[in-house]
Amino acid sequence: MTKQTYTLSRIVAELGGEMRGSDIEIAAVKPLAEARAEHIGFLANPKYKSEVHDSKAGAVIVSPKAADEFSGRNLIVAADPYLYFAKVARLFSPIQTASAGVHPTAVVEPSATVPASCEIGANAYIGADTVLGEGCRILANAVVEHGCTLGDETVIHPNAVIYHGCTLGKRVEIHSGAVIGADGFGLAFAGDSWFKIPQTGAVTLGDDVEIGSNSNIDRGAMSDTTVGNGTKIDNQVQIGHNCKIGSHTVIAAKTGISGSVTIGSYCIIGGGVGTVGHIEIADKTTIGGGTSVTHSIKESGQHIAGPFPMQPYKEWAKNTAHIRHLSEMNRRIKELEKTLNIQSIEK
Repeated sequence: MTKQTYTLSRIVAELGGEMRGSDIEIAAVKPLAEARAEHIGFLANPKYKSEVHDSKAGAVIVSPKAADEFSGRNLIVAADPYLYFAKVARLFSPIQTASAGVHPTAVVEPSATVPASCEIGANAYIGADTVLGEGCRILANAVVEHGCTLGDETVIHPNAVIYHGCTLGKRVEIHSGAVIGADGFGLAFAGDSWFKIPQTGAVTLGDDVEIGSNSNIDRGAMSDTTVGNGTKIDNQVQIGHNCKIGSHTVIAAKTGISGSVTIGSYCIIGGGVGTVGHIEIADKTTIGGGTSVTHSIKESGQHIAGPFPMQPYKEWAKNTAHIRHLSEMNRRIKELEKTLNIQSIEK
């Protein structure tokens, strides 16, 4: 199949920005170091501008501030080169649409609603009373249990599982191995053993949510675990039961969110973060990778970091810089003790 190419003028017509130089034809987006005459690259960080000078890319996406420095090149000038690059990349890699039809090996229960526009892959299973929207893709070996509702153009990748009663919005994407709606970890101690608390809630995901491979979102004990519109969750993330996650929040890999945590909108949570349960994290909070979140963050816009204890990012950065110099500080303290004839702490 011949790949689609775009002239610079057509890219600008579709995405905005300003074209400078020749109206060449572009076949793909490439890193500056790998790009050739038929490729377009981008410069988002000024410290890498030397790569633009060395690159053989046919065109480069740059900011208005950087454009004059590369006046001899073919350019697209955009306010946010990184975002513009992402949109250009989407032009060359459009979202795959459903190939309408049900594979002969798939099992669709008679009471399920599956529009003719949906794609149901080999060995996939659609449970009783489940309702799919238009253009859904339920790929090979994926399972959508009974009583679920999926919005239009939702994609369930191979071997992902949606447990019973869950609700997914439009254009949701669940990657392979993810499990949505497994039982939450609810137990009561009965003196000599643990009694499992029935998990009678479900999971509700808003529109445009994406869940990475092998991630898990547990169903609520009584009410639903919820994830807001546009939130993106990376691979191998655990979301405990009854959590409430706002809109357009991003959570990186290997993070564990304990049960009944409320996370606001537009938060950024780095990889390997862990939280205690029953806390609140305000809107627009940034949490650095590996941080242990031990209490609520109620003031919006904070940047928190540090394995333990968690602390404001600037404080953590200063303390970390001091830790790097502990050996030198110890040497200087000993010299000062000798000068002042003070007995060493170590003695």
